[in-house]
Amino acid sequence: MAEASSSSSIINNHSDSYVVVSSPAPAVQENHQTQQQNILYRVTISLSDAAGFTDRDDALSCLVILLTFWFFVSMTLILGVYGSNEIMVGPNTSRLILANSIFVQDIKAGIYLDGNKHTQSFSKFVEGDLVKEEEVTQNKLFVYGFHELPPLNVPVFWSERHNMSISANFHKDWVYYLNKGSVVNISYAVNYEGSYPLHLIVAKGRQELLRWVENPSAPSNTLSWNIIVGNGTISQKIEESSEYFIAVGNLNNFQADVQLEFKINSILYNTTGAYYICPFKHRQCSLKLLMLKPVFAILSTGLIKEYDAIYVTLSFGPRWFVYFIGSACMTVLLLLIYKILNKLLHNHQMRYEVPVNNEQRTPLLTNKDDDNSSLGSSYESVSHDEEDIEEWLKMEAAKSLESGSSNLCSICCDAPRDCFFLPCGHSATCYPCAERISDEAGTCPICRRRMKKVRRIFTV
Repeated sequence: MAEASSSSSIINNHSDSYVVVSSPAPAVQENHQTQQQNILYRVTISLSDAAGFTDRDDALSCLVILLTFWFFVSMTLILGVYGSNEIMVGPNTSRLILANSIFVQDIKAGIYLDGNKHTQSFSKFVEGDLVKEEEVTQNKLFVYGFHELPPLNVPVFWSERHNMSISANFHKDWVYYLNKGSVVNISYAVNYEGSYPLHLIVAKGRQELLRWVENPSAPSNTLSWNIIVGNGTISQKIEESSEYFIAVGNLNNFQADVQLEFKINSILYNTTGAYYICPFKHRQCSLKLLMLKPVFAILSTGLIKEYDAIYVTLSFGPRWFVYFIGSACMTVLLLLIYKILNKLLHNHQMRYEVPVNNEQRTPLLTNKDDDNSSLGSSYESVSHDEEDIEEWLKMEAAKSLESGSSNLCSICCDAPRDCFFLPCGHSATCYPCAERISDEAGTCPICRRRMKKVRRIFTV
């Protein structure tokens, strides 16, 4: 032990540890009262750095995840929802095309023809070839633009007759785009000598047609599934605007002759009052969309006779600056949220700091007379100097044992307090009770700090 001792205390809370070294002990204060006053050194050693780094890493991870999510949303809009696709326009087609003017700046359309014969095998569905410009003009394909949704109130009726021979294990189909409220009536006459009946189906969309081609005997794959023998009539009402396929399949091993008549009552959009009209003649049609202004496009044809169906390739031009500005705003917003959360967490930690009380300090360490700089020693040199702590605590505890019944064990209230806990230095129990607490709880009953060992105090 050095000649001069000083008082100090160690204060713990949830996040930080403080080492407070106060003025010299009374013996030293008498010798050095003229040299120094109440000197307070406070060294803050943050134990929450690891937790702070963890919170920061979590916040950065969330930021990266959200930015990645926004990137994939943008790519989905550009390549998925508003990506290039192919749509069908058949006889008397009137098809509505919608696009959000915030994300799309123009709609472009080019066409090619499904000029192949419709007699196909059940394992194959062939795409079309490109159309010549003069053929497009004959088909009277137009693009109309409106600022308001046009009414769907123009009725149209047409009929078609088809006499054909369907080869063994093949099918033949026709495709139409029909709006809600349309009605299709199909009359048939079948002449064949096979063991399997023919199938006549109405499929909504190409996916239903392909499912039927893969499994023609499953009625649940299509909107309407019928077995046709002899003569008869089938009627189907359209409940949703879409493209519909009428197909006849022959599952027999020899040819079948079929006569069909289609009577179609359809409803078209009223194209009067359009602000934009573009015929497909010598060029593609491009409809510009104004920002924040609704635009409705209508693809319309007359009664097509030369070809069964025309496929239009639609492409939507992305409004790039919206995606860039949206990405920048999303990044700034996420950074602001991160800053706010980080500040709130910091304030939460500061709220639970234990204030330093200069009047309630217990001397733990001695200090040398000739070295005042040692008063500001670090936490590590204080907390790990167990020999000095033990010696001083033994002296203090020995004095307290002489004071009488006020120093009885706080657990059994029978034996005197003859021990203390390390590293906190509290003395509140007798040695047997302290041993039991160390074995069972392992924490100081006063400060709840994890104890390393129990030291006994011997009174001479």
